Amino acid sequence: MVWTVPHALCTTTALACVLQCFLCQRGRQSCRCPCASPELSEESPAEMVKMTKSKTFQAYLPNCHRTYSCVHCRAHLANHDELISKSFQGSQGRAYLFNSVVNVGCGPAEERVLLTGLHAVADIYCENCKTTLGWKYEHAFESSQKYKEGKFIIELAHMIKDNGWE
Repeated sequence: MVWTVPHALCTTTALACVLQCFLCQRGRQSCRCPCASPELSEESPAEMVKMTKSKTFQAYLPNCHRTYSCVHCRAHLANHDELISKSFQGSQGRAYLFNSVVNVGCGPAEERVLLTGLHAVADIYCENCKTTLGWKYEHAFESSQKYKEGKFIIELAHMIKDNGWE
């Protein structure tokens, strides 16, 4: 038997149909996603999966959670659950710090003096439209800033809220 998701929004990719978010798979109670109660079906996987998105990204985040997307091409960038802080300053204004991101490429690391001291950072860009979004903290030279290592800054000017923000 194959799990099928009876809602059109949830049939974006084979991966989305097979690997739903952790809450959808485990708890189902706190998720507002229409795919939270899948039905068993005898359909073949080829019949079950329909591509409905007009663009192809490396990764799609679950439709049942609040996400951030690239304002220029709408590629998914981060899940709201990965947000660490809204109190950061980017080179073009306010920025958010995320634990992890998707559909993002990373340039070479370089040392920069930022507001909080010397850091080794690498610019990050949208893999789809190649827009520079912010940077990744590769190394913090001050002990009080070590928590930033491996984290990502995305400037508000380059992202938009998607899914479930009503």
